[in-house]
Amino acid sequence: MENVGIIGGSGFIGSFITKIFLDNNFEVKVSTTNISKEEKYQHLMNLENSDHLHICELDVTNKVALEDFVKNCDIIIHGGTPFQLDFKDAKTELLDPTIKGTENFLSVIKNNSTIKKVVFIASVAAFNTNFPLSAGNKKASDTFNEKDTPFLSKESHPYAQAKFLANQVVNEFIKTHPQLNFEITSISPVAVFGKSMSQREDSTSTGLQYLIKNNLAPNPFIQMLYDTNTEMAIVNVKDVAIATYKAATISGLHGKNYLLSSETYTVSDINLMLNNKEPKNPPKIIYQNQLAERDLGLPFRSVKSTLNNYSN
Repeated sequence: MENVGIIGGSGFIGSFITKIFLDNNFEVKVSTTNISKEEKYQHLMNLENSDHLHICELDVTNKVALEDFVKNCDIIIHGGTPFQLDFKDAKTELLDPTIKGTENFLSVIKNNSTIKKVVFIASVAAFNTNFPLSAGNKKASDTFNEKDTPFLSKESHPYAQAKFLANQVVNEFIKTHPQLNFEITSISPVAVFGKSMSQREDSTSTGLQYLIKNNLAPNPFIQMLYDTNTEMAIVNVKDVAIATYKAATISGLHGKNYLLSSETYTVSDINLMLNNKEPKNPPKIIYQNQLAERDLGLPFRSVKSTLNNYSN
């Protein structure tokens, strides 16, 4: 059996990634920041083939712990960066764990002899830190794909800036290490929605769905979405997991970063669908998904089915 290490494998997206690797007969090692908090990963123990699941405590800023975690792994999935809209100190809560964590991880794996593939769970923010708003001078109706110039704004949310800068770290690492023994591939999902596998209450993605469904605005960012009736591109969490698995098991994808996106709807239409009502407007395809469809063999689920599944 091949071994996969999944950093962040008990989170909203990570849980589905863990499941798909277990379903495909991998030995799966999942990290958690605090192994004493069983409620964060207990749901994984109920998965089929969970006898091949191993939970390990990991601090991504600790190189020694990272070295131990990646030992004997054939594949590493790195999805362990914090995703939170509310924060007190952007540097310590978002920027350092994301950017320095990525730097530490790359320095640890560069001379590893067992790793065959590394997949980074990046973000649409790697291409546009203004998401869900349009990038730079683009109009809301303008499409965006992997060939567009990545857009970074210092006015963007610190989480988005952190993901953008971490992706630049990965790109520079690939550029300056042309003789690696393994491939690195990234995937960059837009807003990831769907029903959570766990009962955890610390998921920003599921929390955002709850807020939009109930028209709640606990902070200025969410209020801005309502005030402008922002158009938001969405992708199903299960599709992100499938894309991750495909990126990890298909060879010849070194250095690529795939946008993962289904359709785009206004926030008011997202609210309607989350309440099992029909949207008033037809969907758009703003963030292009043809590259992922072609290389990863992905048909993306409709946003309507994704939101209905969350509500039900």
